[in-house]
Amino acid sequence: MKHLKSALMIAMVGVSSLAGSAAMADTGKLLLTGGVSSVDGAAGGGLTPWATIGTNATDGEIGASAFVSRAVSQDYSLNVIGAALGYKDRFEVSIARQDFDASPAIALNGIAPFGVQPGQKIKMDILGLKVKVAGDAVLDSDSLMPQIAVGLQYKKVDPGSIGSVLKFLDAKTEDTDFYVSATKLFLGQGLLVNGTLRYTRANQNGLLGFGAASPGKDKASWVPEVSVAYLLNKNIAIGAEYRVKPNNLEDLGRAAGLGDALAEDAWKDLFVAWAPNKSTSVTLAYVDLGRIVPGITANRQQTGYYLSAQFAF
Repeated sequence: MKHLKSALMIAMVGVSSLAGSAAMADTGKLLLTGGVSSVDGAAGGGLTPWATIGTNATDGEIGASAFVSRAVSQDYSLNVIGAALGYKDRFEVSIARQDFDASPAIALNGIAPFGVQPGQKIKMDILGLKVKVAGDAVLDSDSLMPQIAVGLQYKKVDPGSIGSVLKFLDAKTEDTDFYVSATKLFLGQGLLVNGTLRYTRANQNGLLGFGAASPGKDKASWVPEVSVAYLLNKNIAIGAEYRVKPNNLEDLGRAAGLGDALAEDAWKDLFVAWAPNKSTSVTLAYVDLGRIVPGITANRQQTGYYLSAQFAF
């Protein structure tokens, strides 16, 4: 994990260096067509990756981006920082650091002597790679051909004192998601549609580890993610996202007599993204993350807001 932290710092410094290069700042990519930075670091929507390659780099160029994000719901909050490099509009390497406030988890000590500490945070590092394999969202906008990309996200979580809970659940602390995304831009209509299939065994995106002991699900499964965005004008887009989750832990919780205390729901959002110029974008969203360990949050739906700022070159 220390290596990933160092890599993130190096990437952020690299972005700052590239920001000073006029050659990187003046590119031909259209505003918002590359997406913004997702919570996992890959270019796309806030919740899910798209097939687009991040940064402002077009064919033959190298670009960089950096972002900061914050999401807040009734019981939890999440801070994310990250950076990405785009190479010739075909390859994308991203890195992100998530810091999740899991304070309600102290209630788990009432179920068993887990030793969860007050104000406990969960930290997760994510290293991503995306490759465009077919199509071009802009150049093929007058045909039915989408842009298609494949990607992976290696995730390693530091659960702190919640590690005893993950051990009880037999949830691993590192794993790799694989995904394939297809993005179709109807430029004349100002409409973008994206579909992603993710192969994962992550619990709450990995913040609660990966997989589970039987009768929970320990094997990875394919889950769908969908995004739709409409360009009101060249600077502003509105849209929605829906991300299905594998729900690995619920059956284990039921077998332990906890009912749906460990259930995991789909993530959803409604967003608006504003790009005042090619180098800057701001995204604000209403998010509905469903129930997150509902046994310790009175079964509350975790609704709230998501705010993210990205700087790209």
